[in-house]
Amino acid sequence: MPTRTRSEWSIQEIARLTGVTSRTLRHYHAIGLLRPSRVGDNGYRWYDGQTLVRLQRVLVLRGFGLPLPAIARALDDEQDTLAALREHLSRLRTEQERVTRQAASVARTITTLEEGGRLVAEEMFDGFDHTQYKDEVTERWGEDAYASGDRWWRGMSSAEQGVWKERAARLGADWADAAERGVDPASDEAQALAQRHADWLAGIPGTPGHGTGRPDPEYLVGLGEMYVADDRFAKSYGGTSGATFVRDALKVYASRL
Repeated sequence: MPTRTRSEWSIQEIARLTGVTSRTLRHYHAIGLLRPSRVGDNGYRWYDGQTLVRLQRVLVLRGFGLPLPAIARALDDEQDTLAALREHLSRLRTEQERVTRQAASVARTITTLEEGGRLVAEEMFDGFDHTQYKDEVTERWGEDAYASGDRWWRGMSSAEQGVWKERAARLGADWADAAERGVDPASDEAQALAQRHADWLAGIPGTPGHGTGRPDPEYLVGLGEMYVADDRFAKSYGGTSGATFVRDALKVYASRL
């Protein structure tokens, strides 16, 4: 039986298809970022194809680290949607290539270990750049801090590194979600995230306060400022607005230590 062409989808269907919560979609509506194509008499929101294209672009730009206000401006000012989508596709393919190279590097390492072969460092780290923040870390906290963290990272297995990255990604996503919902940086929810963040950092050798059970307040505040100042860091928290929320919450947390 041929698939019936759909003209619109409910908010519940869009939430299921995209993984974006209904609450977040309603927030996007409230701030004018993504208006439903219509709202039924019962208050249910419905989305047509044109609206879904806009949502797809919102999600792509979020993945690039843009804050919501910047996304709104970019979409509203855009005259040629197809040209913008082609640009998005180009950037996504660049990122896809990088991830593909990383996956191939890990696959080669697995094969080499299984077959008892000789590891080739140049092949193992194709697509990786774990030193991208070396200068910032060294400048702010010294060579010892970077060296300790670097030894710790290199000493982990690929599986252990994967677990750590997943934890970091989940924390970043929770920060971004709270920022989008307009959570108060001083609220219990934001401070619980700040506690998680401090605990996460405390597990990294070389960080101020590591092993003491008490995060260094100055270190936390400095990190928060770095998140806002550097787009590479801000990207992990949904862009500049998300990083600003993290910074403000960490300032409150540090002041209470």
